[in-house]
Amino acid sequence: MTPAYSLRSAAEADFEALLDLSIRVMRAHLERLGRYDPARRRARMRTAFEGGGMRVIEVQGLTAGCIGIEPGPEGVELHSLYLEPALQGRGLGAAVVADVLAMHAGAAFRIEVLKQSPARRFWERQGFALVGEQPYDWLLARPARGVPSV
Repeated sequence: MTPAYSLRSAAEADFEALLDLSIRVMRAHLERLGRYDPARRRARMRTAFEGGGMRVIEVQGLTAGCIGIEPGPEGVELHSLYLEPALQGRGLGAAVVADVLAMHAGAAFRIEVLKQSPARRFWERQGFALVGEQPYDWLLARPARGVPSV
């Protein structure tokens, strides 16, 4: 059963906890590619955090994860979907993504996924498709969809 959750805007006080979560979730994947560097991880998280679109996912009042949502003129850039490992595989990530897609109904979406990460399969199940690649990342997108009329 998918746990009930809420989203709230991240505050500066959340930064260290979300950085720690991102390291726990990403470290093994980054090490496989020879890309784990604590300073780079901190800088990337800081950049994502300062974009203003970071949301904290809370379950029963506790931080369960985060997701970055950056609307732009060509669509919505998603990033930094990290969930506590104990909560992964229970439908929480899919529920959060479904709600974010609904909040931006009709928009195109993009996300970069680290190569060799199992996250690519997750995003493909959410309707994203491979549209390109960079040296260390796959580029996935979900095209704009018509907004249902009322």
